[in-house]
Amino acid sequence: MSMMRRDAIEFRGRRSPEAAGEFAPGAASPEGSRIPNPIPVRRGVSLMQEPVLVLNATYEPINVTAVRRAMVLMLKGVAQAEELHPNEVHSAARSHRVPSVIRLLAYRHIPQQSRALSRKNILLRDRNTCQFCGGVFSNSELTLDHVVPRSRGGRSSWENLVTCCYLCNNTKGDRTPEEAGLKLARRPRPFTLHTSRQLMRLIGHRDERWRKYLFY
Repeated sequence: MSMMRRDAIEFRGRRSPEAAGEFAPGAASPEGSRIPNPIPVRRGVSLMQEPVLVLNATYEPINVTAVRRAMVLMLKGVAQAEELHPNEVHSAARSHRVPSVIRLLAYRHIPQQSRALSRKNILLRDRNTCQFCGGVFSNSELTLDHVVPRSRGGRSSWENLVTCCYLCNNTKGDRTPEEAGLKLARRPRPFTLHTSRQLMRLIGHRDERWRKYLFY
C-alpha cells in the first residue's frame, strides 16, 4: 500500500485485450476459469464506479461496491479478486486488472438490518439512476431529492429520498413530483439485506462472472 501511495495514484480505465492472460498482484481466480469479454462501461459512469460483487470469506454474496473501493480492499490485503475482466486501471508506475468479484479474507458478521441512511447507499439502491428521467449518471452528476419537500414537512428518510439528476432536481424545485409533472420510477424503500441481494441479481444478469456466486 505504501508503494501505491508513493505513486500518487490517479486511476484511468482502459480496455486491454492483450492483458487477458494476466492477473493483478495478489489476485486469485478459480482454477480453469475463463475470462470473458470486457464489460461495457455504462454511459456517463467511470470505470472506477462500476459495480463489484463482494463475497464473505465463505463465498456468500454480501455487498456491491465500486471498483475503486474494491481495489483499496485488495491493496490493503483485506480481500482478494475471485473474478477479473480485461479492463485495466493505471497508476503512475503500475497497471492493475479490474476486479469483477472480490472475496473478504476474514469472515464478517452481517447484521440482518437496514443499511445506514447515506448519500452513497441511496445512489447504490437506485443504481445511479435518476428516479424521474431514468438516466444513468456518475456520482458527481447526481444529487438527492426529497419527494415531499422539506419545506412541507418531508423527512430525510429512505422512503422520502431518491437519486435525482440536476436537471430534474431543478425542474421539480420545491414541489411534489405530481405538481412538477414528474413521475417516480419506483417507490423508494429502505435498503435492507433483501434489497441488496435483489440488486446483486439484477447486476448479475449484466455480468456473467457474478452468476455462479448468486446461485442461478
